[in-house]
Amino acid sequence: MNLNRFKSIILFTIDIFIVILTCYTIYYWIPNGSQYQQGQLEFNVFLGHTLLIVLSIVVCQVILKSYKNIWKYAEYNDYLKLMFGIILGFSLYSLINYLLLTNKTSPIFSISSCAVSILLILLLRFLYRKYRIYLFNKSGRKLPLAIIGAGSAGVLLLNEILYNTKTNYSVTCFIDDDIDKIGKKIRNVIVNGPIENFNKIIKENPVSEVIIAIPSLLEQRKKEILEIVTKSNVKVKILPDLVSILQKGPNLLSSAQEFKVDELIGRKSVSFDETKINSYLKDKIIMVTGGGGSIGSELSRQIARSNPKKLIIVDNYENNAFEIQQELISLYKDSLNLSVEIASVQDKEKIERLFEIYRPEIIFHAAAHKHVPFMEDCTDEAIKNNIFGTYNTVHAAHQYKAKKFVLISTDKAVNPTSMMGASKRVCEMIVQSMKGISDTEYVTVRFGNVLGSNGSVIPLFKKQIEQGGPVTITDKRAYRYFMTISEASQLVLRACSMNSQSETYVLDMGQPVNILTLAENLIRLMGFVPYNQIPIKEIGIRPGEKLYEELLMHNDDLAETENAKIFIEKHNSISQEEIENKLEDLRKALNTKDMDEIRDALVKAVPTFIKTSKV
Repeated sequence: MNLNRFKSIILFTIDIFIVILTCYTIYYWIPNGSQYQQGQLEFNVFLGHTLLIVLSIVVCQVILKSYKNIWKYAEYNDYLKLMFGIILGFSLYSLINYLLLTNKTSPIFSISSCAVSILLILLLRFLYRKYRIYLFNKSGRKLPLAIIGAGSAGVLLLNEILYNTKTNYSVTCFIDDDIDKIGKKIRNVIVNGPIENFNKIIKENPVSEVIIAIPSLLEQRKKEILEIVTKSNVKVKILPDLVSILQKGPNLLSSAQEFKVDELIGRKSVSFDETKINSYLKDKIIMVTGGGGSIGSELSRQIARSNPKKLIIVDNYENNAFEIQQELISLYKDSLNLSVEIASVQDKEKIERLFEIYRPEIIFHAAAHKHVPFMEDCTDEAIKNNIFGTYNTVHAAHQYKAKKFVLISTDKAVNPTSMMGASKRVCEMIVQSMKGISDTEYVTVRFGNVLGSNGSVIPLFKKQIEQGGPVTITDKRAYRYFMTISEASQLVLRACSMNSQSETYVLDMGQPVNILTLAENLIRLMGFVPYNQIPIKEIGIRPGEKLYEELLMHNDDLAETENAKIFIEKHNSISQEEIENKLEDLRKALNTKDMDEIRDALVKAVPTFIKTSKV
């Protein structure tokens, strides 16, 4: 017998005792109201009537399953079911009493006993709930909480907090836009509003945390609310969509999650119809270089969902490769034909051997050194890994007749000011040079900074905030384009599924985000006060960085695609001879081991390179 069943039996026993006590009291202590015949029933006969009443109630309550409820979370329909079970039980007894029994009781007895029993049973439950609330409020200092949204989800959340002594919250107020609710109370908690007055409301009702409890909230409205609440000094959590809540279980409080990094983008997340993507990738042999990295691993996850014929992950860092391998094996077991190869794209012979073994039809080339400051100091590695690694992979795809090759590029390749950006621009030119040369379709996908990726600004800021600050920004004037890892991966896959040849695809990323504003909002969303609790320190633009990133070489050189969020950048063709000459100059520079000469050679290879002075 488990604990919950034991509690139900105890509660049922108490209810039956109440019914018996009520029947006895009404029959023997209320004069002239209990006799159907002259004189009262013998006590042993009365016990028979009482047993019949109990059996009738038991039968009805079992049929209705009234005691399957968890009473601390009970709502009005649960109480109605309980009442209905008692009424049915007394009605069944009255019918038997009238039709079958010789020694009958008065109808007044049945009606009175039923009414009083219901009253006492309900009163017992209400007193018990009040007692639980009293114990909850007495059990230490609770964190004052505001709930945005006085709808069904908000009320369920309130009930959970009220009747669960293990929670550490005390609900101070609701905040809602519904004028019919504002000024009224739910479970004795006032509903304030509208949400636009959030900062004024919490000054009058101090809270340390707020939960946005509107699972059906549209993306645009969610961002508007987040913009309002992040101006205060409270920690913010959000109830996810209803599907996510159902997947996690009935505990709403545990479903409430801290903001996601994509809430800070300042635009609606871009998603693509996966039908064409899945159709294109299904039953294909697909290779992902740099498959253990942030973008590469997410690409591998999404490709695995498309039922490829085979997925090959290539990475030179075994720890990352092992993690994504184990994750995919755990999810798909034998249903995914997966191979993982530890190899560097710089190793031309090894890459060609892998292509010969697996004969990939589609290649996603995500392997690259991407950290701007590191590549300023180690430009030779940027050239060897990014440029020659791409060259090796591009030509292996051509040699072994791959169907499509997709290069993952960056906004830093546009009018580059850094060695990393310049190296990625050369990679783009290598891809462009294959137009008309190979039967393989070559495309480049270019996007901005990826939120949450390894080494990106959000994980760095979060770590600095958790350590008490300061949060370091390069320049308060700096702006960056941002997208999520999921968005970036979907963009790559969608671009791959389009008919193209040596095109550069660019995602419509909306407006760039100010780095200072990003840092301030992140600090507030984590429950701290910018500058007061968490300082923000400006350290200056690092070598090779820009104040404003760009996505296009020329803003007017855009062509629309079948997807409204993806554009093609027009560019001049580059000959194989021109590329080979550039690469030969880079080889010669690498042989000198002179870092200044290596940098000069890379700058010379990129006509759009912009030399910057210290800002």
